[in-house]
Amino acid sequence: MCGRYSVTALPEALRTHFGYEGQPNFPPRYNIAPAQPIGIVRQVDGKRHFVLVRWGLLPSWVKDPRTFSLLINARGETVMEKPAFRAAMKRRRCLIPATGFYEWQADGDRKRPFYIRAKSGTALAFAGLWETWTGPNGEEVETAAIVTTHANSTLSAIHDRMPVIVPPEAFDLWLDCVNVDALTAGALIRPAPDDLLEAYEISTAVNRTTNDTSKVQEPVAPSEIQPERVKRRAPHPRARRPKKDDGQGTLF
Repeated sequence: MCGRYSVTALPEALRTHFGYEGQPNFPPRYNIAPAQPIGIVRQVDGKRHFVLVRWGLLPSWVKDPRTFSLLINARGETVMEKPAFRAAMKRRRCLIPATGFYEWQADGDRKRPFYIRAKSGTALAFAGLWETWTGPNGEEVETAAIVTTHANSTLSAIHDRMPVIVPPEAFDLWLDCVNVDALTAGALIRPAPDDLLEAYEISTAVNRTTNDTSKVQEPVAPSEIQPERVKRRAPHPRARRPKKDDGQGTLF
């Protein structure tokens, strides 16, 4: 899954990379969490636009958002079948700009956070889906979710899922919901190339959503990384000492 990510590139750089109209100005975000506003890029009348929506997709048929679970991710394997995502996959695909994301590796009774980014330092484009929910009083809420897939070999040791990352040459294929059907666009739902990303361990400061500074991305010092747990139990201190060799052979 993808439960936290960052967008720290300059607005001008993102505008050039994604090719959207307008010049939105926004501060760097180092620790974006579910239910917060996020930027997406979508295509309307053949033109790309940057808009802010809420992270956590809310299907249009939901009657009461308070009783509906937050859908921050959409599993790519079933995105064309699940009622919550089926319509959006056909008509409301989007790109979610990012410069990196976070994942947690299970380690016994604790979880170790890692920061993952492109080796080249360039922006990433997560495959996303968006929806508009209309309330009983006519209020509208636009929301989005990140499409995920199986982790590639670079990340599989950390977690078994990762965001679908759309390469720049395929932006039009994913965004053009008028001329590109869901099945064709679905061909992009696959793990990123193994050589695209790099990952390194960071501190647990990222666990708190209020920590939204560059410090959450600082690598953990080698001295702070705990060694892997030894699975075999150490001998009991009072264990009986082995007998001295009396020169007789034994099968046991």
